[in-house]
Formats: sequence, structure tokens, C-alpha cells
Amino acid sequence: MEEQILLATDYKDLKLFRRGKVRDVYDLGDRLLIVSTDRISCFDVVLPNGIPYKGKVLTALSLFWFDFIKGTVPHHLITADVNEYPKELQKYKKELQGRSMLVLKTKPLPVECVVRGYLSGSGWKEYKEKQSVCGIKLPEGLKDSDKLPTIIFTPSTKENKGHDINVDQKYVEMLIGKELTDKISRLSIEIYSMASDYALKKGIIIADTKFEFGLSNNELVLIDEILTPDSSRFWPKDQYKLGQGQPSFDKQFVRDYLETLDWDKNPPAPKLPEGIINKTSEKYLDAYKKITGKELKTK
Repeated sequence: MEEQILLATDYKDLKLFRRGKVRDVYDLGDRLLIVSTDRISCFDVVLPNGIPYKGKVLTALSLFWFDFIKGTVPHHLITADVNEYPKELQKYKKELQGRSMLVLKTKPLPVECVVRGYLSGSGWKEYKEKQSVCGIKLPEGLKDSDKLPTIIFTPSTKENKGHDINVDQKYVEMLIGKELTDKISRLSIEIYSMASDYALKKGIIIADTKFEFGLSNNELVLIDEILTPDSSRFWPKDQYKLGQGQPSFDKQFVRDYLETLDWDKNPPAPKLPEGIINKTSEKYLDAYKKITGKELKTK
């Protein structure tokens, strides 16, 4: 892989708003600059290696989906064209190209809007114990990776450290009120339904995904990344087999490798072999190509 990997940005003349597991976010007043690095995290630990093209895939896929859902709900994207960025950002143009977005600053809602069309991950784990997911009762006899009878909204908390915690809709209503909860639930299911129907025709099952919303002048706005391999489970349709875990286009491949090591999942994380890095990069690029029908612009 010839791509220059970007692990972190350091724009000292800009105000750092937040450094997440993958994104560096800068405060520009009423706007934010979001930079998707090539960092990868597993088990809530950022790994020492980056994944070539990962930040560019996350940005390009989000841009594709923001355009796809336009008219459904307002979103925070202003532009991803670096030429249209404020003057003070132009000196970073080369680094920002293809991996950044200028967005509206909003007041984020304190909830992750998780939507599931298939039974997997923490949902499958809870179902085996209680026959429910986030308090939603499901039919008996479902198997691992089963398609759910209906798409369900299964929110979680936003934790600054550690795993987000699955909660029921009543909990969200206590946080933000019933009217807003109903609205984010309806919109999350609607967007997921549109996107998963489209992706299926392109050979990808979107098993589940998460959305985030914020408020701008009391208007609900879709924020963050959307429908990427980092925020969703993407499965290849032609390899789908009921009753087991599925191969995927995301970092599950890296997680599976790390599970074979004698590592306690606490920092520091082990270095990844070149073969794992390159294979993971290929998976991200393949997801982009399948969904958009285009090769990612890598230059």
C-alpha cells in the first residue's frame, strides 16, 4: 500500500474540539472541521497501526449517503470541498483532501440511535439470555445472524470511556422527552430501511447501524458519519449463512485476529502484521466500491 497513513493531525493554530478514536475535530466557531484519520480501534483501544485509505473511505461513504438521504432529514454537512474551506485551513489542504468535512456545530443528543435489521453482536447475546433486545420482545427460535421480523430501534448510551450501554426507549424518553425520542426512532428506522434496501441490491447486507443526531436552533439534524463500515455491520450477501457469525467489510477481521493473541484488551495494543493491515484496507475499499459502483479516488 503506497498511501501515506495519517494517524493524527496537529493543527496548533486551530482549536481542538475533540480527539476521538478515529476522528480529530476542530472548533471553527459555529462550524466544526472533522478529519477522519486512519486510526483503528478494537475493544475500545486504539491500535498502533493505521489502515491505509480508511479515513478516506469513511468520509467518501458518508458523503455518498448524505446525498442519498437528502430530503429525509437535515444533516450537518456544509461541504467536503477543501477549496471552499475557510482561508486558515488552506495550508492543510493536502492533508485534508478526501478525508475531511466542514460541518454545522450542533448540540448532540446524548444517545446512540442503533437500528437493527438482523440479530448479531450484543443483540444476539441478549436475545439468547432474555429473548429480547433492549427490552423489545422477539419471537422464539431465532438464530445467530437471523433477519428480524421487523426493523427495531435499540438505542444505547454514549459513553466517553468503555462500551456504550444498551437501553430501552423509555430510558431515552427520560433523557430527551417522548416527542423527540419518537422522532429519532422513526427517522433512524426510515434511513436504515432506505439504505439497507439499496445496499442489498449492491451485494451488501447492512445488518445494523448507528446514527447520531444533534439540535441546531431547535431543529433536529443528522450528524457524525453515517452508514460506514465503522458505524455499521456490512456483510457480503453472497457469503451469508444463517446460524453463525458472518464475514464482514469492517474491522471484525482485525478483532478476530486480535482474539488469537495473548492480549488482555488493555492498552497498549499489539502491532498488526502487514498482511492484516493490507487485507483490512482492501475490505474498506471493497465496501466503498460495491456501494457506490466507483473506485475510491486515492490521489
